[in-house]
Amino acid sequence: MTLTLVQAWAQARRRLEAAKVDAPVIDARLMLEAAAGASRTDIVTDPHRALTPEQEQTLDGFLTRREAREPVSHILGRKGFWTVELKVTRDVLTPRPDTETLVDALLKSLPGDQPIRILDLGVGSGAILLALLAERPLWTGVGVDISPEALAVARENVALLKLEDRASLVHASWTEGQPDAAFDAVAANPPYIPSGDIAGLDPEVSVHEPRLALDGGPDGLDAYRLLAPEVLRVLKPGGVFALEIGHDQGEAVDALMKQAGAGFCRVISDLGTRDRVVIGRAQA
Repeated sequence: MTLTLVQAWAQARRRLEAAKVDAPVIDARLMLEAAAGASRTDIVTDPHRALTPEQEQTLDGFLTRREAREPVSHILGRKGFWTVELKVTRDVLTPRPDTETLVDALLKSLPGDQPIRILDLGVGSGAILLALLAERPLWTGVGVDISPEALAVARENVALLKLEDRASLVHASWTEGQPDAAFDAVAANPPYIPSGDIAGLDPEVSVHEPRLALDGGPDGLDAYRLLAPEVLRVLKPGGVFALEIGHDQGEAVDALMKQAGAGFCRVISDLGTRDRVVIGRAQA
C-alpha cells in the first residue's frame, strides 16, 4: 500500500521510538521531508499526498541508518545552525543549539556597524565563524583547524554561503602562525570531554563524531590550558574572546583565563541554564 505523507511520518516516528532515538518526531519529519522532497508546510497542508515507491525506499534507508544511531545530520548531509544551513560530514562536529549561545554572546559584545576581525580556532564545519559573518556584513574572519578533512567541509560551506571574500581558512594547530594583537575577537569550541567519558556518550557522538574534536584530555581542560595565553596574545587590547565549555567547567576555565591575564571574564549559561560559554576581554 502506498503511504501518504502523514502515514509515512507516523510510521517513521514509531520506528524511531522503538529504537529509543531522541526526538523521534522531529527526526522522522526531517528525514521524510528529505526523502519525499516535501516541506513542513506540505506535510500540514497536503498530508494525503502519496509517496512514490522510490521515495518510500529512500525514507526506509534513512530510517535504518537512524535506527543504528547515525546522526540525522550525517544522513542528510546538512544541519541548520543560527540562521545558516551547513554541510556536515562525519569529519566535523554536528553544530548544536548549545553553541548558538557563543554566537549570541559575541554578537551582543561587539559593534555590528564597524569592521571586526574574528579568529575561529578549531573551525570545524565553519558554524561559528560563518554564522557571525552572515549576520554582520562588515565583519571578516579566519578559521583555523588541524584537520584537513574538516577544512574541506568548511571550504564548501564558505562557498555555499558566498562568503569567500570575508572568510579565509588556515591549516594549523590553534594559533600557530597568527600574529600578535591581530584580532578583535577570538571564538573557539575546543574539545572538552574528559577522555574517560567519551565511551559512555550516546553513539551519535561516541561512534560517529571525530574524537579529535571531542577529547579534552584526562580532565577535559587540556585545550584551555594551551589556549588561554595564546588567545590573549592574538587579541587586540580590549578584544573579546568567547570559549565554549562543558557544563561543569565554567569555574576552571574562568580561572585559567584570568591567570593568563584576561582583564574581564564571566560565564554565560545556555537555554538549559547550564554553564556553556566563558566570555571576556584582553586587557586594554
